[in-house]
Amino acid sequence: MIVKRLTPVALAIAAAVLAGLVPACGAYAQTKQKSPTAAKAAVAKVNKVAIQVNENEKKTMDLALNNAKNVIDYFKSKGEQVVVEIVTYGPGLHMLRADTSPVKERIAAMSLENPNLAFAACLNTRTNMSKAEGKEIALISEAKTTPSGVVRLMELQGQGYAYIRP
Repeated sequence: MIVKRLTPVALAIAAAVLAGLVPACGAYAQTKQKSPTAAKAAVAKVNKVAIQVNENEKKTMDLALNNAKNVIDYFKSKGEQVVVEIVTYGPGLHMLRADTSPVKERIAAMSLENPNLAFAACLNTRTNMSKAEGKEIALISEAKTTPSGVVRLMELQGQGYAYIRP
């Protein structure tokens, strides 16, 4: 007897719950469909560029710095984030040497203006230059060493960086 009395009540409760959930499910489904788009908009895309310098030519170094500045300015004008890393190896290491860089003042100024601009110096090249010259090779303060310039470029490309060689 109790079962017979509860059955209509249970059915009424179930019907009310289901009736209440239908609009909630519809609203939830609409919210869920908008959520990935909102999440994408909330997470800003970071544009990433790696620039190779492997020549001891001032014009190549200037071109690399021009490329970096133009890329940074372009994405800033669009309100987008950008990260630029200039990787030097071989004769291009002179770009980051404290004693031979023809562009060290420009690098210092650009680094102050652009915190997302980095400079990587190949440790293999630095070690070989030190041996050949019989002295320690000092780098400008903006330079960070990387074990291998070529490998660093490969790593950056694997991380989605666009590759530029001026």
